Amino acid sequence: MDLQTIVTLTTGITLLTCVLGVAGLHAYAMGRAQRAALVDRLTSTGQIQVGRTRRFRDLDRRLRRTRLGRQLELRLAATGLDMTPGEFFVYMLATVAALWLIGQASLAPFFGPIAGLLGIGVAIQFLNWQRQKRIEKFINQLPELARIMANATHAGLALRTSISMAAEELEAPAGEELAKVANQLAVGASMDDALSELADRLPSRELVVLVTTLVLSNRAGGQVVSALRNLTETLEERKETRREVRTQLSQVNMTSYAVPAMGVGALFLMNGVKPGALERMTGSPIGQACVIIAFGLYAVGFILIRRLSRIDV
Repeated sequence: MDLQTIVTLTTGITLLTCVLGVAGLHAYAMGRAQRAALVDRLTSTGQIQVGRTRRFRDLDRRLRRTRLGRQLELRLAATGLDMTPGEFFVYMLATVAALWLIGQASLAPFFGPIAGLLGIGVAIQFLNWQRQKRIEKFINQLPELARIMANATHAGLALRTSISMAAEELEAPAGEELAKVANQLAVGASMDDALSELADRLPSRELVVLVTTLVLSNRAGGQVVSALRNLTETLEERKETRREVRTQLSQVNMTSYAVPAMGVGALFLMNGVKPGALERMTGSPIGQACVIIAFGLYAVGFILIRRLSRIDV
């Protein structure tokens, strides 16, 4: 092989390497662009959330495959918390372990498992409280939401455009939830499905009435403006009524929490007056049964007070 052939072969290999390198860089850049576009689309539709670095990713992936994980994900989505199911599960386990150790060390070994179960109840109650808090805040924004949509519809805008406008003007949680609805409509979802999913995430009578009004108006093409304006007045009146009822029942709600708190405080007081009394009391099956029955009665009292003080407006 002469020198000219070697030079030609080397030049050809070099050019081929450069071409393959450029093609590889182009494919890599296109892949990153497509991935970024996919992430933006899924983020806008609320299917994924980006921002801070997520913890416990492996546990979160495994947990999402289970029925419990999917239910937990729906509950977290309804609360508006920036937390994955895996993170919540780990934090709940940490809370259970901490309460277990505190109950075992401060009272008696028998109270460790009871305190751990109490930690699970506290975690579930925290989710329910966050969800109800978000629903209440959303209900308070419904009159303004209906007013904005009525004005936008009166100006000749379509219902989809009215929802997008309300999502931009309203604060969270109404703005965030309407943005999800607008994004779902943008990717091809029907108006009925998007609004029904909104009502499932934040269930309330007021929202069901608003969703039903919008769905029927969208199907039949009725007088949306007059219906929304009448609904605005009704929602304002219901808002004031709910505020008055909540004020009247605030003392009863505090009583429901004070009753079990007094029972737990009595245990600490008993153990403080006579150290070791709870350990001796729970050392026999009769004492353990009495403690379990007492906790059960406190739980029943808490539930009954909450049920009796619940007034649906």
